[in-house]
Parts: sequence; C-alpha cells; structure tokens
Amino acid sequence: MSTDMPPLSTEKGNASQLPRPQRVLACLLCQQRKVKCDRKYPCFNCIKSRAQCVPATQLSRQRKRRFPERELLERLRKYEDLLRQNNIKFEPLHNEATSGKFSSKLERPYDSDEEPPKITRASPSSDANSDRVYDSKNILDVMRQEFRDPDKDSDSSDDDVNAGEFKDAWDQAAPYTDQLLFGSRNTAVDISTLHPEPVHIFRLWQLYLENVDPLLKVTHTPSLQGQVIEAATDLSNIRPTLEALMFGIYCMSILSLEVVDCHAIFGSPKADLLTRYQFGCQQALLNCKFLGCNERDCLTALLFYMMSVRSSTTPQALSSLLGVAIRTAQRMGLDNESALIKCTPLEAELRRRLWWSLVLFDTRISELADSKTSTLTPTWNCRIPLNANDSDFRQEMKEHPQDLESCTEALFVIVRSELGNFIRHARYHLDLTSPALISLVKDVHPSPVIGGSEVDGLESMIESKYLSFCDPENPLHFMTIWTARAFIAKCRLAEQLSKVPSASTPQADVQPDFTVSCALSMLECDTKLLNSPLTNRFIWMFYLYFPFTAYIQISQKLKRRPISSQAEHAWEVMSDNYEARFSFLRQEGIPMMAPFFKIFARFVLQAWEAREASSRHTGELLTAPRIVVSIRHSMAQIAQKTESFATGPPDTGAMVGVDGFPMPTAMDFDNHGLSFCFGEDSNYPAGELGAYSNISMTAPLDFDLDQLDWSAMDWSLGNTPGSGSTGLPLPR
Repeated sequence: MSTDMPPLSTEKGNASQLPRPQRVLACLLCQQRKVKCDRKYPCFNCIKSRAQCVPATQLSRQRKRRFPERELLERLRKYEDLLRQNNIKFEPLHNEATSGKFSSKLERPYDSDEEPPKITRASPSSDANSDRVYDSKNILDVMRQEFRDPDKDSDSSDDDVNAGEFKDAWDQAAPYTDQLLFGSRNTAVDISTLHPEPVHIFRLWQLYLENVDPLLKVTHTPSLQGQVIEAATDLSNIRPTLEALMFGIYCMSILSLEVVDCHAIFGSPKADLLTRYQFGCQQALLNCKFLGCNERDCLTALLFYMMSVRSSTTPQALSSLLGVAIRTAQRMGLDNESALIKCTPLEAELRRRLWWSLVLFDTRISELADSKTSTLTPTWNCRIPLNANDSDFRQEMKEHPQDLESCTEALFVIVRSELGNFIRHARYHLDLTSPALISLVKDVHPSPVIGGSEVDGLESMIESKYLSFCDPENPLHFMTIWTARAFIAKCRLAEQLSKVPSASTPQADVQPDFTVSCALSMLECDTKLLNSPLTNRFIWMFYLYFPFTAYIQISQKLKRRPISSQAEHAWEVMSDNYEARFSFLRQEGIPMMAPFFKIFARFVLQAWEAREASSRHTGELLTAPRIVVSIRHSMAQIAQKTESFATGPPDTGAMVGVDGFPMPTAMDFDNHGLSFCFGEDSNYPAGELGAYSNISMTAPLDFDLDQLDWSAMDWSLGNTPGSGSTGLPLPR
C-alpha cells in the first residue's frame, strides 16, 4: 500500500506547479455603469443593451494612486472660497502666494511616492484687504467637469474638451493681424538702428527713474535695470517684449523733459526724438504680436506708447486703442484677484499696479472723449497695490512683503489708487454715472448719517494713513499731499453738485458758499504745486489737466453775486492760479489754435463785467484783478491775429508748438469735453495743427453759460492719469 501512494511532499510539489486560474473581471461597460456582470463573454447586460462587450482582462489596469488628503483639502479650499466671496475675514490655511500653485497641483492625482505640498499659514492681515472675489467660469471647463469619468483619478483625458486647443486652432487658422492698428509692413524694419547710443540709453533710463517711475511704479527697478544694461551691450539681440518696453521708456523719458533741456542733453529737438522712439515702439510691439501677447512687459510698453502720443491724437482715437489694452489686461486676469494669486508676489504686484494705471488712464481719456463708458466701476476686484518699496520684492520670493504703515517709494501710486477706489464705490458718483451698480457697494460704503458726507471718511483715512507720515520737503511727498487734498476738495464739490439735478431734491440741499470754498481749495492746491521748486521734475504731469470745474463754479457764483464775502478772495486766488498756469506764455501772446481759451476767457470776463455793473450803481472805484487784465490783453492779441489771418497768409512761426495755452492739471475730472489740450510741452508740429482747423474761432463765444444745465453734466470724478505730456497723476 505504501508503494502505491506517492509521498506527501511530492503531491505538494506537483500542486504548487499547477497554474492558478485567472480571475475573470467584469467587462468595461459594466464597470462604467456600476452594475453586476455575469462575467461571461459576451455578458448578459451587453447582450441586452446590444453593446459590444469588452472584457477587462484585455486592457492593462492601471494602479490607482490617490493623495489620501486630497478630498479633505479640496473641500477646505471650497469653504475658504465661499468665505472670500461673502467678504468674511478668516485665517486661511495657506497664503495667497502659494494657493495658486497648490490648487494647480490638486487638479492632477498624486503618486504614492510624491511629496504632498507644503502648506504655510499666512498672517491674518494677508486677507484684511480682500474684496469680494468674482471668479467667472469657462463653459468648456464646466462641460469637461460634467463628462469627467468618476473612476479616473485625473479630470483630464485625451478626449476631454480643452479650451487651449480651440485657441491654438484659431491661431493657426487665421494669419497674424496686429497690423490692424499699426499698419502692415512690406519689409522688415531693423529697429536696432532706432535705439539711441548706449550712453544715451543709460541717460534715458536714469531720467525715467527720476521723473516717471515715482508716479507710475509699473516696473520693478532692481530686476529691470540689469536687463536694460545687458540689452544696451547687444542691441541686435534683445528679447522682443523687453525691446518694446525699452522704447516705451525712451518715449516717457523724452516726454518728461522740457524742450530746452531735451535739446541740451541729446542735441536733438524733442519732437524729433519723440517721433523716432514712438515709431520704434510701434515696430517693437508688432514684433511682440501685441494683440495676442500675454506678457506684462508688452502691455506696459503699450501703456507708455499711448501716454506718449496723447498730445498728438484725438481722445476718441486714443480711447479706442485703450479699449484694446483694457481687454488684453482682462484676458491676462489683471482685474481678477483669483488669477493674480496664482502669480509670484512680485508679478502679482506689478500686474495690480499696471491694471490701476490702465484703468485710471482710460477713465481720463473717456472723459475727454465724452464717453459714458469707464472701467472705474465696482465690477472688478483687483486690490490696491501694497505700500512697499521695490527693494522689498524679489523675483524668487514666495511670501508677500508686509504692507508698511509709512511712506514708501510707491506712496503716490498707493494714494492715487486709494482715491480711485473710493470713487468707483462712491454712491454719489455711481448715482450720476451708473445707478444700476449702486447695489454692488452696499457693504463697501454704508449709508452716511443724515447731512453727512461720504468724503469725510475718505479725508480722515488719507490724512491719518498716509499724509501724516509725509515730509513736505520731499518732492514726492509734497506732490502727494497737495494733489490728494485737491482731489478731496473736488470730491466735495461733485458731491454737492450731485444733489442739484433731480426735481425731487430741494434746492436748499445745495450749499452755494460751500461749493465755492471747495473750488477755491482746488485752485489753491494747484497753485502750490505749480509754484513749488520741489515739483520741477514732475511738472510734465500737470500739462493735461486744468481746474476747469473750479473756475466754472467760482465764475458763475461771482456773476450771480458779484459782491459777496468771498468775492475779493476768489479773484485773488484765481489770479494767483492763472499766473502760475500761464507763466510759460510766449511774449507774442496766445496763438490762434487755442479755441478753449476763448471759452475760459468768456466766463471769467462775464463774472468781472457783473462786478463792474454793480459798482456803477454804488459809485465804487474798482481795480481790475490780474487775471482780468491778462485775459483782456490776450484776447486783444487773438483779435489782432485773427485780422492778420484774414488779410494775409498765416504766420506759421507763431503757431509752432501751440504753447500759448496751459495743459490741464490732475484736478480736472469732469466729462464736459471742454478739456484743455494745448501746452508748452505739447510739441505739435505746425503741420499737425490742421487737425483743429475745423474748430470755429467765434462759435465758442456765442453761448450763454447761464443757460447750461450744470446739474445734467456728467461729473464723473476719476483717479485718472494724464497722458501726452503727463504721467499718471493723482485724481482731483
């Protein structure tokens, strides 16, 4: 019996050598439907649905690798987003600088051996200045989410709907069309020949840092300076976007110089240098394909170009070009904090500054173009830039620097943004411009007490948070102090005038003496800025704006009440400001191509004529104010030149530069379309004056200011930059 039975060890050895039966898995269709499969081929469910049955064993099954805390962190981020959307302050699990990178990692599955992201806690102050987040959705992303396979770790696959594929397809289907704006080029332009000499490049760069950068702060000096120095050593191999930015810097630097200084430094007329560098900037922007470019340097160069051509183009044309820049900025996400938090702290900050500069510039040009559309509204949520120095930012940093409670290099820009942010949320401003948007600012500006003013809180905040730290002997601080106070006075004037138009609003709500006091404050601040030697290197920014609304308000009050407690002081203040503004008049007087001066002279002289009429009844002896004497002298010269034009050929020499009329200051934020646009630094060539030949020389004098409906005018104040011969001044 023992000989018939094999050893036990032999049986075990034979059994271990037998192949194990392969496990039969559910077919792919049953797995997707999550139904029970009979594991036959074809299975019952596939036969019933008349579908092709594909056994799972025919495909290699990938091992699922999930980050075990992914679901919890995704839910936490969702709750944080809800808190931000409802403007609720909280301490986030991770700061804004890393949240964008972290969220992008959550969009893909983590391998088991992949290190989870490091989560850092931010200080509570990082969200203290957060506004409501408006995070829009892309319809293609929503569709992709709908058709996502729940059994797959990743939310992307080869057959997913991809918005980037559509963009690439359109780019390939249509030719490059940036010549829509700057014209087509039959031959390539070697713009390396348009660069100045290296020694002049460094001089222009220094002028930019001294005269322009403090008022704009849209570039980062520590990181950009090395690139400029390197580019100057090899002008034929410059990165396209950097080259466009360099030409934009050339334009702004030349723009900031007086005509005499420009010729003394560079040995060429200012108008010639501007034309050369503006052409170079155009060609560099074309090389960047700026209509489809998403690089910040390219958009900054476009902003500089638009500022430099302001004095030689119409506001309507420039407003259309600004629409391109604004739409480009929106495509890049400059207006949306949910997009900015995905950038590095330095990049996010520069994008915020660039967005505010574009918005403020666009608002001013819209006013000049008599456009009712403006981007200075509460419909976007880009934050005010941080009050920090350029040295506080580094390209490799991951954390945002601290928002300092002191004066920094960006003081002018920060205060300008604060004032602009107030305007876009001010109820009286929206009531005049966009009443439908008032509901968006209920939580930002609570209703003031009866008889109170929205401007009171603005003034208190600006004075305590910024101006109290300023040194009046510092040029930038001096500029900030008086431009901010002039703007606050302008806000008070507009707030009072906003009570006039409605028939349901009693006339008693408007305080005439108070509005005149506000207008006088505007002129006094403007005079301080113009007469101070501290503002010499920033004087170029004053040429676009003129305190027109202040003169209108004062003159109309003096016309109706020529003898009042404010009359003598008002004539003295207007005379001081007039002399400061017209100090650069040539000896031959005001050229013919200054039609707006006639409007200005008309209402000032009407006010003085009313004063003379009242004195004839009282027998009072009057001495004409300095502003009246000067205007009458200038008007006599205009009449004399008009007669010479009628009897002989025009004296082109007297018209070159049209510097007989002052450029407006940063105080003027009205949408009247009566903006002064001629100045000593305008640099209009004689040939370009023909663009204004259709303006009647007598028509501006034929209207009666008493018949104007001042209440119906669009008193939309804006923190808007100047252009042409201006920079980005504080709003007034």
